Amino acid sequence: MLEILYQDENIVAINKPHGLLVHQSSIARDAEEFALQLLRDQIGQNVWPAHRLDRKTGGVLLFSLDQETNKILQGMFRDNEMDKKYLAIVRGYFPDELKIDYPLKKDNGVIQEALTYVKCINKAEVDFQIGTHPTSRYSLIKANPQTGRMHQIRKHLAHVMHPIIGDRPHGCNKQNRYFKNELEMDTMMLHALSLEFKHPYSKKAIKIEASFQLEFIRMLNTLNLLLK
Repeated sequence: MLEILYQDENIVAINKPHGLLVHQSSIARDAEEFALQLLRDQIGQNVWPAHRLDRKTGGVLLFSLDQETNKILQGMFRDNEMDKKYLAIVRGYFPDELKIDYPLKKDNGVIQEALTYVKCINKAEVDFQIGTHPTSRYSLIKANPQTGRMHQIRKHLAHVMHPIIGDRPHGCNKQNRYFKNELEMDTMMLHALSLEFKHPYSKKAIKIEASFQLEFIRMLNTLNLLLK
């Protein structure tokens, strides 16, 4: 059963597990389960995804219960009327705060402006020898993207040399290999923490938050990043 975080007559939100595709995709033919179909069957009515999360990203995923609402919600995402916050485990000690204003290129070559605000929540050094250093440093960060470009947070964190652990192809191959082989961790440490917005009809302030998936908690514990 999917964890339903919020539901009314127009919208429903779930806590998407890491590894679950939002819907069928030609680039992931190995998948047999999808959030869209699972949620539809669980609540007994059609749903439309208002936005997307990468397969390996867990956390808040918003659906509409009718097509008209979906058009409105998609427009709100497009017009930055959704306050999105993500948590990620990244390589290295991240600065306390950072504004990443770095344009990103689409597959067709079009350059798009992209802006992400990032804060460091916690940092730690652990006894993992990866390469020549006897220890390794990691940070738990909160990202607040102001634009909605594909893989924006992943690309922006890689650009500032603090890639997300488990991110392929934007991450660090040495780190990813170590986490997979030594720690049996084969997902990406990116969590869609919350969505805040005004309800499209009632205009009531809505805040939807998702708790961590078990694998994210395991890595926070392993890296001594879990907040006390």
